[in-house]
Amino acid sequence: MPRTPWRRRRSTDSPRPAGRRWAGRLRRGGTIARQALLVRVGRRADSGRAATATRAEVIYTGAEHSRVHGPAAPHLAIPAPVEQPTEVSLLPGEHTTARRLSFALVQGCTLASLALGLTAIFLAMHGDVQLAAAFLVACVAFDGLDGALARKLGVSSPFGAQMDSLADMCSFGLAAPVVVYASLAHSVPTPAAAVACMLVAACAAIRLARFNVSPKDGKFFSGVPTTLVAAVLAVTVLIDLPLPGPVLLGGVALLAFAMVSSFPYVKIARLVRLPAWLWLVPIVGALVDARLTFVLLVAAYLFSGPVLWVRARRV
Repeated sequence: MPRTPWRRRRSTDSPRPAGRRWAGRLRRGGTIARQALLVRVGRRADSGRAATATRAEVIYTGAEHSRVHGPAAPHLAIPAPVEQPTEVSLLPGEHTTARRLSFALVQGCTLASLALGLTAIFLAMHGDVQLAAAFLVACVAFDGLDGALARKLGVSSPFGAQMDSLADMCSFGLAAPVVVYASLAHSVPTPAAAVACMLVAACAAIRLARFNVSPKDGKFFSGVPTTLVAAVLAVTVLIDLPLPGPVLLGGVALLAFAMVSSFPYVKIARLVRLPAWLWLVPIVGALVDARLTFVLLVAAYLFSGPVLWVRARRV
């Protein structure tokens, strides 16, 4: 029996599949097909509103199509907001001439501390160890001066804090270990001196980074400050303590670990406010034997941290 014309199937060379097969493919691959249809509808701006797509669907499917097949409808893309660069002021507050000069004075003290630290390195490289230690002591003095001036003149700023931290790393984290290495080079094995000095540099970097991101306590330090460790090392080299090389090497390692410890240490500003009669003991001791008094004071300060820590845990 001959087939009816309207029931006749298409030949295999037809450019499009039969209706049922086309519908089946649309259901099976609905995501890609829907994207193609909706993006094609979205491009017809002059043909009116399509019945099968809203503007939100066109934008959504256009984004999906651009992620899979590349950008299809550039005019439908929503531009991202452009953030305008903001200028950061190094000196907060009013920029008067007096405040500018005060700010420059404080930063000049910080740069002077950095320059003195570099000079100590150069002197230690040429063998002038005690002179290099003297420059380190001056470096410690300038480091304390810039902070005091910044607070007194009212020009403290985040920029100044970062400058001070970088200068401390160069002067106390690098210059102090170099001077100590030059002083220990002839009394202990060279590798041991190098390891101890590298330990001081690494602990100083950790201590300064932790100080920058930690909340500040008005009464105690968390660990021995880098400035105080550098001052102790500089004075030790300057007065030439008559101690064996291994003992000095152990003291250097102990100071390095004290910087990164969590023991609370009293700030020097609070020690200065102690009654005057308490200062008679170290003064008399310095007149009798300055070197022994210095060692006892440093040992007492290092030992005070664990004592305060144990006391705080009991409370």
